[in-house]
Amino acid sequence: MNLLALDTATEACSCALWQDGAVRTRVSRAGRDHTQQLLPQLQSLLAESGLAFAQIDGLVVGIGPGSFAGVRIGVAAAKGLALALDRPVWGVSSLALLAAAAPPAASMVCAALDARLDAVYAQAFQRDAQGLPEPLAPAEVVVPAALRWPVDGPCVAVGTGWARYPEALAASLTAAPRHTDGSALPLAEAGFGLARRAWAQGAFGPAATLQPLYLRDKVALTLIEQQARRQAAEG
Repeated sequence: MNLLALDTATEACSCALWQDGAVRTRVSRAGRDHTQQLLPQLQSLLAESGLAFAQIDGLVVGIGPGSFAGVRIGVAAAKGLALALDRPVWGVSSLALLAAAAPPAASMVCAALDARLDAVYAQAFQRDAQGLPEPLAPAEVVVPAALRWPVDGPCVAVGTGWARYPEALAASLTAAPRHTDGSALPLAEAGFGLARRAWAQGAFGPAATLQPLYLRDKVALTLIEQQARRQAAEG
């Protein structure tokens, strides 16, 4: 089986190939240049593997949350390839990618990405018997001080939110994280374990079914949030 994965939801631009158990990857810090870097990375990856795009069995893409532009670029690229190749596609959340790559210091993972505007994208996971992350609650965009992790016991903390708001994010934990990586970003290769399970379960589908996960999907709402915070600070 050949699975091609990509993720552009954050400043990282990554793609990876699962080729009958062998994994090849490409990763760069793209900033806002995902559109310029993604296709050359994909072409380089396939050239190294000796495969053509037509030999890909399925596509995996990070669907967010993350930057609006980054999420759109990744989802659009995956949809375009899926349509052109007539192959199924499956979307995985950025937070699940973070959790899947977290070190095995604890069975629970608290993933948080800096969402800017004084907020984080956050979700807690527990590893199953195969070590794959299972969500303990839905993903949310939240002010760090208002976050309540659904975690009872030690966890691993990953994601840029932990670098930006370490004390606020840790405040609702019952124990300090056993390991914290505030530089961690979602990378395409981390999704292969989840993707292979999804493939076995028949969860891959046509391009038309693929949808981004924005969480904060209206800019107007964030402006209202900003105004409310200013008023609260003044009052």
